[in-house]
Amino acid sequence: MAFVVLDTTVVIDVLKQRPRAVERFLALESHGDVPHVCAVTVEEVSAWLRPDEGERAAAMFDGLSIAPLGLAEGRLAGWWRRRYRRSGKTLTQADALIAAAAAGIGARLATGNVKDFPMSGLEVEHWPSGE
Repeated sequence: MAFVVLDTTVVIDVLKQRPRAVERFLALESHGDVPHVCAVTVEEVSAWLRPDEGERAAAMFDGLSIAPLGLAEGRLAGWWRRRYRRSGKTLTQADALIAAAAAGIGARLATGNVKDFPMSGLEVEHWPSGE
C-alpha cells in the first residue's frame, strides 16, 4: 500500500470530471494507492467552488484520507521555503505545506504543477492539468 497526496490542481481536475484525471484517480485504488489531501488543498478548492460544485466536493473530501499538518510539517515547509529562497526560487506557503504533508506520511505528491515542487527527497508525480 502506498500513499499519494493530491495537490489542488489534481482535485480540481477530478471535480471538473476531466477524463484523464478521473481515470488516474479511479486507478489509484486498483494499484493499492491510498489518496490523501491536506487541509491546504481543502481550503484552496473550497475557496473557489461554484454553488453547484459544493456537494461533489464535500463527497470527494469525505472519501479521502487526510494528511496531517502539524509542527514537524510546519518546520519542514519553513525550512524548504528558506532554503529555496536563498537559491533564488520562491516557494508559496501553500505549496510548501502541501509538500510537507506528503513528506510527513511518506507519500508521493500528484500535481499538475511539477515546477512548484522542487524539494529534494519528495517524489512528485505529474498529472497534467486540464486532462
